[in-house]
Amino acid sequence: MRRLLGNRWWVVFASVCGLIVGAGPINVFAMNVFLKPVTEDLGIGRGLFGSAMTFNSAANAIACPIIGWAIARWGFRRVMVPGLLLAALATASYGLIQASPFALTYLIFVIGGFVAGCQSPIPYATAIGQWFDRQRGIALGIGIAGVGLGTALVPKLADRLIDAFGWRWAFVGLGVALLAVAFIPVTLFLREPPDLAERRRREAGRLPAGALPGTTVGAALRGGLFWALTGAFFLDVIAINGTLTQIVPLLTDRGIPRSAATDALAAAGLALILGRMLSGWALDRFWGPYVAIAFFVLPMIGIALLASGAGGAAPLLGAVFCGLGIGAEVDLMAFFASRYFGLRDYAKIYGVMFGLFSFGVGIGPALSGVSFDRFHSYVPIFLVYAAMLLVTCVIFLRLGAYPYPAPARMPEAKTKVAAATR
Repeated sequence: MRRLLGNRWWVVFASVCGLIVGAGPINVFAMNVFLKPVTEDLGIGRGLFGSAMTFNSAANAIACPIIGWAIARWGFRRVMVPGLLLAALATASYGLIQASPFALTYLIFVIGGFVAGCQSPIPYATAIGQWFDRQRGIALGIGIAGVGLGTALVPKLADRLIDAFGWRWAFVGLGVALLAVAFIPVTLFLREPPDLAERRRREAGRLPAGALPGTTVGAALRGGLFWALTGAFFLDVIAINGTLTQIVPLLTDRGIPRSAATDALAAAGLALILGRMLSGWALDRFWGPYVAIAFFVLPMIGIALLASGAGGAAPLLGAVFCGLGIGAEVDLMAFFASRYFGLRDYAKIYGVMFGLFSFGVGIGPALSGVSFDRFHSYVPIFLVYAAMLLVTCVIFLRLGAYPYPAPARMPEAKTKVAAATR
């Protein structure tokens, strides 16, 4: 049994399970399914409900660095076991929202967004980074692909629960699903490598992560490299997310049937999963900035296809290219954080980076809406998005060699446990 639990690929399996019912699939994509039933039942506008989601996203962004600090201080189990229970309870509590007073709804969504920080990719990417070195890219790609699976599955589950039980009990059902899918594998398999846990016990009260190579969070935040990487990913999520969220209205405005427009968005979702797997495979074999540039040139081409107004297969290809880009971005960010800053304060550094990245998620759709309202076209903002992606490529070209690369080969003197974590 101990040998089974010590297999590092179970950490990847637990990450997939946890992220299927993660913050993105539940608090972002499934909420689109609840939008119409909730607003019609409560008699409120979609804008008002959307404002509650804005508070939810902001709270989640604030929570991400805190989760990183907590994991670095207390480890995965002490954070994730109670965190999953609270996340399930918070998800079920969405069923209590009401029109008056709407301040209660705001409060519920703020709490839900904050608690959902433990269901962001931060804890899972941190765990994978500690267990994997030479195969870190593909392990991250597989683990974080759980978000893509959740994006495909959770909204459909929400739709069926609403039809069967109504929207209030559907939220309770999602809370139960979170526990059923994530709690057992995370509790069993998400943990530090044995040698790391032992070192932390020996160094309790001094530097809990000091035995790991890497940059301190303070040094990272004072350096230009951190802000260059964070800025690049911030620009890319604005550009790609701002495009993908407008695909259905953009295509239907051109007379394309809604079913065909939805198929294009579904193709982007499948491409998201492929992008995560492919980028992870490539990161283990090629220099990361070249991989990043390749995956951000693709959405530049996709945005150009969508802006061109071309028919035929062009809109579908445009959506797929954007999906490949957004699928790779979280993997790239997690990988770069480990290679450029090491593992010493990885959870803290990645938590801050991901929190700032989360703020950009809602900016793109707002900019696209302003462009359409002002110019009756998405083309002006799409040109801006293409320029943003070009800037990200320039930033990546200027990155230097990894300060913390994977070892070229395994030293013969490595212990059995250490070898298992590479």
